[in-house]
Amino acid sequence: MRIGFGYDVHRLREGRRCVLCGVGIPAGFGPDGHSDADVAVHALIDALLGAAALGDIGKHFPDSDDEWKDADSIDLLKRTYSLVRSNGFSLGNADITIVLESPRLAPYIERMRSTVADALGTDAGNISVKATTEEKLGLTGDGAGISSTAVVLLKICDDL
Repeated sequence: MRIGFGYDVHRLREGRRCVLCGVGIPAGFGPDGHSDADVAVHALIDALLGAAALGDIGKHFPDSDDEWKDADSIDLLKRTYSLVRSNGFSLGNADITIVLESPRLAPYIERMRSTVADALGTDAGNISVKATTEEKLGLTGDGAGISSTAVVLLKICDDL
């Protein structure tokens, strides 16, 4: 088995669409970035790549490449997992934490879990998504940004 950890952070910008774990969140603001800036999926991609020792999201989907401008991060996740699978690994489970002062994400968590699970071809029981705040402290606490962490467990596959 292999474990991987991922982290991502983005500034928030008024008028930008907010997409987290592939789910649109009504907010009036969203993460600013080259792609759709889905920080949760970006952290998950880095965790998957790290566990498989395949580099990071910037290596595979650089923000200097117009091909990835406004890219759908769920599509990037599918591409990443295909690469991970082709290198002899399968997902055991994933645990994602999103740090954002507002809006509250509880109403969207189950849909986020399902969306990520579908992208990875696994059961939603293998995907955990949690949300927390930083109690009005720091970049996320003052509403200037959003961050996310992810941890994955990969299994080495003998049948690939």
